[in-house]
Amino acid sequence: MAKRFKDLTEREILALAISLEEEDARVYADFADGLRQEYPATAKIFEEMQAEESGHRASLIAVYRQRFGDHIPLIRRNDVSGFVQRRPTWLARPLKIEAVRRQAEVMEIETRRFYESALRKTTDASVRKLLGDLEEAERRHYVTAESLKEQHLNQPAREQEAGSERRLFALQVIQPGLAGLMDGSVSTLAPVFAAAFATKDSRDAFLVGMAASIGAGISMGFAEALSDDGSLTGRGRPWIRGGICGVMTAAGGVGHTLPFLIQDFRIATSVAFLVVAVELSIISYIRHRYMDTPFLSSAFQVVVGGVLVFATGILIGSS
Repeated sequence: MAKRFKDLTEREILALAISLEEEDARVYADFADGLRQEYPATAKIFEEMQAEESGHRASLIAVYRQRFGDHIPLIRRNDVSGFVQRRPTWLARPLKIEAVRRQAEVMEIETRRFYESALRKTTDASVRKLLGDLEEAERRHYVTAESLKEQHLNQPAREQEAGSERRLFALQVIQPGLAGLMDGSVSTLAPVFAAAFATKDSRDAFLVGMAASIGAGISMGFAEALSDDGSLTGRGRPWIRGGICGVMTAAGGVGHTLPFLIQDFRIATSVAFLVVAVELSIISYIRHRYMDTPFLSSAFQVVVGGVLVFATGILIGSS
């Protein structure tokens, strides 16, 4: 059972402070290791923060030994009630740089509050001085982080990290989303318009389109999620990636299916034609914006593929 902070002795408070500083230093080391390849400048910031936390720990151990001897009891954050459970963001790969910086801010705030509470619980002058110094150090950590950013994150480094962030976003979000949108928008054209021209009934075309869109979304979502776990490719968590792909696949098909809610078949078909044109334009723009494909080349490739599938559906439905 977790012990209440107010019931801790001065010896236990110092032991807990040593444990917290050691944990923070190791977390910062993990952050630095996880960011080193893509964000070397930010990794350097966390290496310096790790060194600072290690210095805090050494100071605490020195004071503890003066007061209580060499044996330090094992007491950790989860042994004391009141601490927020930390999500192990440092274990994720690839690390999200903004999530790491936010986690670091939360860690510093929590440690600072711990020292503020510890000061109220201790009476020894040397212990109080050290805790006060550490509390002030944690309070200044925001300023330290800013100075480290200025020191290591110069304009070229910031541009490099921004470029890495854009590449990861394109790899983990845009790529699976675009694959799904293209599949849903193009592959469902044939069944939707085949049903529409075969039956001349908006309701039948709507039902076929919804079935094709949702089925394609489920299929593409599972296919993307099971394609790789992202550990080697850096493509992110498989089920998030699969979810993005599946949702966008279904959305691509549903877009030109919804017009068939209109009772009049001719009007519904005309609106569906316009929606298809908009979908293909959006796909062309995304490929141009995030995949560095010339817009005209992208539009030509997408339109040719869409027209072929579209014509196939009309021919089969009209036969």
